[in-house]
Amino acid sequence: MEQNTPPLSHLTESGEARMVDVSQKPIATRTAVASALVTTRPEVIDAIFAGDLPKGDVIGVARIAGIQAAKRTADLIPLCHPMTLEWVDISIEREGEQSLLIRATARTCARTGVEMEAMTAASVAALALYDMTKSADKGIVIGPIRLESKTGGKSGDYQRQGGG
Repeated sequence: MEQNTPPLSHLTESGEARMVDVSQKPIATRTAVASALVTTRPEVIDAIFAGDLPKGDVIGVARIAGIQAAKRTADLIPLCHPMTLEWVDISIEREGEQSLLIRATARTCARTGVEMEAMTAASVAALALYDMTKSADKGIVIGPIRLESKTGGKSGDYQRQGGG
């Protein structure tokens, strides 16, 4: 490791994985926004918004799946702190002719951030959307999935710059 590189917080001095001790950090309001792009054929997107697919309310199911996933993040991601979420929101909008943009927002008052909760929510909402629409198009592509912004905490605020 280079001299100016900070140590990895999830590793012990001997290189073993560990959970970070956040007990001494102050409680702060923290918000994170993540997104997932879902690409499919234009007629499938039309059917999603029209409610014309065999499995029913695709957008409603994807929203619920994303919210549930955010609440279960610590069960899915090793070493992730369990936390109480104050708010989770999932929005799904058309993005051009062939894509949907899922945006997941998570907020808490805690000692650690909610980036993983937002990322998990966006990911699982996209997977649920795939599951609900795969009968219409098995070639659906999910990605990128990425952090868009975060506020609160010692490392400060972050806002993704630019596109792609």
